[in-house]
Amino acid sequence: MRPFLTLHDPARAAAWYEAGLWTSDTFYSLMADHAARRPDAIALRDGHEALSWAELKQRVDALAADFEDLGLVAGDRVSLWLSNRLHVHVAFLACSRVGIACNPSLHRTYTCGEIVELVTRLGSAALITEEGWGADRGNHDLQAMLSALPFMKRVYDIADLPRTGREPSGPPHANPDTVGYLAFTSGTTGKPKCVMHSANTLLANARDLVRDWSVGEDAVILSLSPLSHHIAWVGVGQWLTSGGLFVTDDPRPGMSRLDWILETGATYVLGVPTHAMDILEEQKKRGITKLGKVEMFYMAGSPIPSVVAEAFVLQGVTPQNIYGMTENSSHQYTHPDDAQDIWVSTCGRGGPAYEVAIFDPENEERRLGPGETGQIGGRGAALMLGYFDNQSATEKSFNRQGWFMSGDLGSMDDRGHLKIEGRLKDLIIRGGHNIYPSRIEALAVSHVKVAKAAAFPVADERLGEKVCLAILGTAEADEVLAHLAAEGLSKFDMPEWFLRMDALPLTPSGKILKRELIAMVQRSELTPQPVRYVARKEHA
Repeated sequence: MRPFLTLHDPARAAAWYEAGLWTSDTFYSLMADHAARRPDAIALRDGHEALSWAELKQRVDALAADFEDLGLVAGDRVSLWLSNRLHVHVAFLACSRVGIACNPSLHRTYTCGEIVELVTRLGSAALITEEGWGADRGNHDLQAMLSALPFMKRVYDIADLPRTGREPSGPPHANPDTVGYLAFTSGTTGKPKCVMHSANTLLANARDLVRDWSVGEDAVILSLSPLSHHIAWVGVGQWLTSGGLFVTDDPRPGMSRLDWILETGATYVLGVPTHAMDILEEQKKRGITKLGKVEMFYMAGSPIPSVVAEAFVLQGVTPQNIYGMTENSSHQYTHPDDAQDIWVSTCGRGGPAYEVAIFDPENEERRLGPGETGQIGGRGAALMLGYFDNQSATEKSFNRQGWFMSGDLGSMDDRGHLKIEGRLKDLIIRGGHNIYPSRIEALAVSHVKVAKAAAFPVADERLGEKVCLAILGTAEADEVLAHLAAEGLSKFDMPEWFLRMDALPLTPSGKILKRELIAMVQRSELTPQPVRYVARKEHA
């Protein structure tokens, strides 16, 4: 087996096994167990086809045998540049069968040049893709570009993937602690790092979620996040753990996501608040009062606006407020029996696979108490095994006590519920005063005329930074400012610049790309309107 340099520590691993947070299961062994027990049950569906567990195993074994014929061995890397087709799951599980580390995080927005750069960083032995996929595929001969790489043994098109064939000659890779998943981060700042996970680090969080939310074999799990984003893999982990049906975000041409949710009978939907807002808006326009069979709606990536949460509750859907990163999955989450104020204002208390603490932003060694805002740190069984080929980034991500430092700001109440305050680097500092964009955004979208909002800094010569609020909606600036004040926003946190836009730039996972908004203002592509909140005087 080809080795990886990782954070794996035998002593910690032994403790996690003893606690039941880690088990002997691999991704492949879970799939094979479902295929043996429930061979005819439908396991996987996209907009083109559906597979039973037995059919899925047949395809997985056939592709694993093909990898074996190429000479691939445990520790090799295979990258996927694909749409939301079920071929992603087949390839991922085939990699698990052999012990190959699978890299499914190549987004559609990447160029061919970027793909070459990323697979070169990994030394990928194979790439699986599909015709026309990518930002500039029509302008380049990707096959020729990749064939020039000395480590690349084959470029597959999904049409080439075997549907039947022999099983691999060797036994399935049985070590759940080797690197099996490689994901480039898709955050809103900087060059992507590549996160390494084993089956155990990825499944530890899935086991917590499945247990605490009673996700079973009858669950229909639909991810609105693309399969190139980690949110979808939180769903995949729960799918393999529970044995339910996984549905990809691959509706037929002309079909909306709302119709796809209704047609598939989804019971558990995963996405970001942007997805939820879009679904609710379409429901409202079409007069659809109930979201089919949906029981839970997972939302991660940014705070859940109270109006969104309340709209779901009214139709019998329980919001699942989530916080996490590619590095530690969806470790912080609300529970189904939490009161409404918990899942609107916090990300809950999470599960035993990850421990969270708050640290002083100016001194990451000093732990803070309940109610104090600081940098979110964490450790536990769900934490990654480090960044691939990047000792420096791995080392800098931890404090001296061994806590992974997230770069996010938050606070915890005395019951362990985590509240997200914003990014450490997202913090807007106006003349020495700290302003948290997430609070402004959450209050702004509670206005009936505001669909989405993003608060970001605009440089100011005297104060350093001022707040600019960009919205999608029809509200005028003075209406929004008055609403923010009425909802309790301090006059010292008020936006001083305003933008009403037709669309907001998004990351591939659907998060608002604030660095692009900042850059667009700097390039004079956007011209914010100066605004000033003036408190209304009360008349006797």
